[in-house]
Amino acid sequence: MMKKENEPQCSFCGRKKRETQILISGIEGHICENCVNQAQQIIDEELFQKHKKFQFNLPNSVKPRDIKKFLDGYVIGQDEAKKFISVAVYNHYKRLNQTKSDEVEIEKSNILMVGPTGTGKTLLAKSIAKFLNVPFAIVDATVFTEAGYVGEDVESILSRLLQVCNYDVTAAQHGIIYIDEIDKIARKGDNPSITRDVSGEGVQQAMLKLLEGSEVLVPPQGGRKHPEQKLVKVDTSNILFICGGAFEGIERIIASRMNQSKVGFKKGKDKENVGNDNFLQYISPMDMRSFGLIPELIGRVPVLVHLDPLDKTALSSILTEPKNALLKQFKKIFKADGIQLTYEDDAIDYIVEKALEYKLGARGLRSICEAVMTDAMYELPSQSDIKEFVVTREFVEEKLENTKISKLKAA
Repeated sequence: MMKKENEPQCSFCGRKKRETQILISGIEGHICENCVNQAQQIIDEELFQKHKKFQFNLPNSVKPRDIKKFLDGYVIGQDEAKKFISVAVYNHYKRLNQTKSDEVEIEKSNILMVGPTGTGKTLLAKSIAKFLNVPFAIVDATVFTEAGYVGEDVESILSRLLQVCNYDVTAAQHGIIYIDEIDKIARKGDNPSITRDVSGEGVQQAMLKLLEGSEVLVPPQGGRKHPEQKLVKVDTSNILFICGGAFEGIERIIASRMNQSKVGFKKGKDKENVGNDNFLQYISPMDMRSFGLIPELIGRVPVLVHLDPLDKTALSSILTEPKNALLKQFKKIFKADGIQLTYEDDAIDYIVEKALEYKLGARGLRSICEAVMTDAMYELPSQSDIKEFVVTREFVEEKLENTKISKLKAA
């Protein structure tokens, strides 16, 4: 009995030695492994807040042209979209530092990017995140449902932003959020239904208050998994929202509005000469409404910008020019095994031709390159005598013919 009374215990939490795995002794007392971990978390949070400080301003030398130049290093083409994003980010910093001396208050202009899959919408968002000194989060709209139904609530959008800035509410209220796959929450149809559109129009209605700017109660760790947590109030008035989506099939809506035919023969000779290869350049808010976005949401995303389909020249540049170009990645993989990888121009041209045929955009390039290089990445590291490997057009043709990807047909 006397032995239990003299049993050492943690001086912080009071746990007995038998209740802990490790009990570290000191001059004045003891500390257990649980308290050590908690103390380390506190230290990390304090140091993070001290060193990772968001200043909410750009250097005076940085202008929209400089932001676009930075994006040019990662994204090929899409000059119009990069201009819109550069101006939006530049004005976002201006708005964060505006003075309240007069009645004129700069309001935010949320952006909606529309473009085919693989044209660089998400890459633009990830690239601009590297440039910014404000919190930046990327979320996917496909997981959201109307409150009370299976799925995530729209408030979890702000939870992601809070996590990025280590739950610093002040920093989160000045951040930027990119909402991907926004077209997946389009209204399912104009006809009334006896069932609720909980993953379409219901999500759009729930997002209105976030986009407009209001105080929202946010569950910091997500509401479904931790229902007992305290809610955090976040003001979205200064949060810039950038939305992106492929909007598959909207070209037919644009063609119908412009009295043009997406396929077939023209019926008249007096019609305006419209470029049928890229109807997205004529997109308007009216087309977004016809696609399934509600007018209230369209009004809260006033800047509408399109991304052009990638042509042969752009795809060739994507393979070789960006800082994180696909072929540079494969060369780095082989270099780790002491092998110098080289691509002939004819091989690159053939890869681009197949990517255009499959109509998968820049993502199609990776699919093709992976199919071509898998056997080489499997065999060559085991052959120590090989120090150089040249990829020819014949090699690419042979590998693609023997893979399932060759069964793909253009849509």
